[in-house]
Amino acid sequence: MIFTPAAENGSSLGEIMKKAVLPDDVNFLGLQVNPSFYSALIVTASILFFCLILRIFFIPKMKKIPGKGQVILEKIVSYFSTLASSNSPGSNRFLGAYVFSAAIFVFFGTIIELLGLRAVLVDINACIAIASCSFGTILAGGMKSNGPKGVLHALKDFSLPLSMSFRLFGSMLSGLLITDLVYEFIALSFVVPIFVGIIFTLFHAIVQTYVLTLLTSMFYGSAAEVLHKKKTDKKSTKKNKHKQSSFIDTQKEHPKESLSI
Repeated sequence: MIFTPAAENGSSLGEIMKKAVLPDDVNFLGLQVNPSFYSALIVTASILFFCLILRIFFIPKMKKIPGKGQVILEKIVSYFSTLASSNSPGSNRFLGAYVFSAAIFVFFGTIIELLGLRAVLVDINACIAIASCSFGTILAGGMKSNGPKGVLHALKDFSLPLSMSFRLFGSMLSGLLITDLVYEFIALSFVVPIFVGIIFTLFHAIVQTYVLTLLTSMFYGSAAEVLHKKKTDKKSTKKNKHKQSSFIDTQKEHPKESLSI
């Protein structure tokens, strides 16, 4: 028979899940914030510090014949650059930099759970923030390529920030609940939670990073697509029709000359 420590303490399974979803707030400079806020600060500071070290000590020493570390870094950068250029051939420099940055934040903001800290994207506010940044990038791409018309063209997908937010939040929250439920059972709380926690955390980190970057790149490419190409095609067809009609009129007026030609 499987027992739970929660049952011994008198708390029900619903209370356990509620505490996992809605944890107690913590104090930050006199403000009550979600514990995921501390995780977000740690992830952001760690990423910025690592980038600074990389820029000062590693990048200036890059060689034409790359070593193992340089090859790994170049492959990661080229992957996101290719993702951006394949979805938005015309305008993709800023898109590549953004999806690379968002991927790093989502990935490390998820695997920080392996260190015993609460994942960043378990907080709905963090999901809304990163989805809003992605949607703002998409609007900027439409504005750059087509002006105000591009913004209006991108605004037709006004539900995109909501869908991105709840997709991230739902996926991360499901992994958190499953891991917490496994930990609650005494019979499974010795070795199994270690593998379950690592597998679910890595799986969510990789999948959600891929989904977010892919959706952002696809919608950015759709918004950045030049809209006046259709007008030019219509003008060219009108010119061709006009040439054909003028040629027919000349044949009617001078049939002999057209036959001799």
